[in-house]
Amino acid sequence: MEGTNSSGDNVSAGVVQSRMRMKVMVAIDESEGSFYALKWALDNLFTTMATVGEASSPENDGMVFLVHVEPKVHNYVYPIGPGGAAFYPATVVVDSVKKAQQERSAAILSRALKMCHDKLVKGESIILHGDAREMICEAAEQMQINLLVLGSRGLGTLKRTFLGSVSDYCAHHAKTPILIVKPPSEHSKMQ
Repeated sequence: MEGTNSSGDNVSAGVVQSRMRMKVMVAIDESEGSFYALKWALDNLFTTMATVGEASSPENDGMVFLVHVEPKVHNYVYPIGPGGAAFYPATVVVDSVKKAQQERSAAILSRALKMCHDKLVKGESIILHGDAREMICEAAEQMQINLLVLGSRGLGTLKRTFLGSVSDYCAHHAKTPILIVKPPSEHSKMQ
């Protein structure tokens, strides 16, 4: 019977082979929690691949998709003056905000890609626009990701209730396996 022998070599080779082709998506934002989650994923999900001889062939490599979601920039109407006359910000202002947002996104993803490169893991960055919770879930489903990795900011119950938690939303709505990586507690950081 294939896959089962007394030493289990074929079974373990199958496990390594499936890990090597794993497509992992890590949601990245400016928070240290998201970078900790990426570091955890690189250290724990891809270390086996780097030690396996076949890991250098492109068809066997695992892949990390780094997804960053920019909120949409809206050109809102602002009431000003007596009687609340409508005021639209100049397109120069809106364009300036968009450019700053793009530069920030590029810096965040550049840092994340460097982390992947340093660990010899293939990484690809993706920038999406809209609500982070919905966009991350949709992208993971469309790309047929094997595992979605998210950091946890450690919001308290009250903040999470009012602000909403991306990781909480994805845990309930993503159609793919999800891993939420909590940063180490303050107590363990000090030791």
